[in-house]
Amino acid sequence: MTEQLVRELDEAPVGRDLIEDIDHILVSEQQLQEKIAQVGRQLTRDYAGKDLMLIGVLKGAIMFIVDLSRAIELPLTLDFMAVASYGASTETSGIVRILKDLDSSIEGKHVLIVEDIIDSGLTLNYILETLNTRNPASLRVCSLLSKPTRRHVDVPIDYICFEIPDEFVVGYGLDYNQIYRNLPFVGVLKPELYARPTDANNNSDNKSAGEIEAE
Repeated sequence: MTEQLVRELDEAPVGRDLIEDIDHILVSEQQLQEKIAQVGRQLTRDYAGKDLMLIGVLKGAIMFIVDLSRAIELPLTLDFMAVASYGASTETSGIVRILKDLDSSIEGKHVLIVEDIIDSGLTLNYILETLNTRNPASLRVCSLLSKPTRRHVDVPIDYICFEIPDEFVVGYGLDYNQIYRNLPFVGVLKPELYARPTDANNNSDNKSAGEIEAE
């Protein structure tokens, strides 16, 4: 464990038992906040004078959408979706069921989908196809993390904070068995803590067989 990692883990305001499960930090708390502020400034410019709605994909995007919305200096509205994919083991098939739909109409609005991580792209592709039928003025995607080496579908991602390697990441909203979301950084989970090599990664892809919640 490097001196920097020890220092950052010691400063993290979370339980020691969680921190001991982290192999190394991939994106620090400071890096997260600096990048989100930068993307927020870009979105402020790009959506000036437009009716902006942010749609968060639950549950993993909750931390990101809160910080991102505060970094956008424009009037905006928030809404949320929750979806589940079906697949064998930890791999999503792209067959998706909406668990929670939007509470309001997106017709005529400039919609920005806010994701925590884009992996295979299959679930996001379904969300884009579904929302496009509801006649938004525009539909774009902003993701905290992207794992291009895992992509099965070439989905458009308009704003990406960080591209990351194919490692099993948790923290800042991302979980393993619903734990680790409250870590203030994005870290790599120790391999011995998850069951199979195919579990790496993540988010909607680190679920058990059958229905896989996209987070």
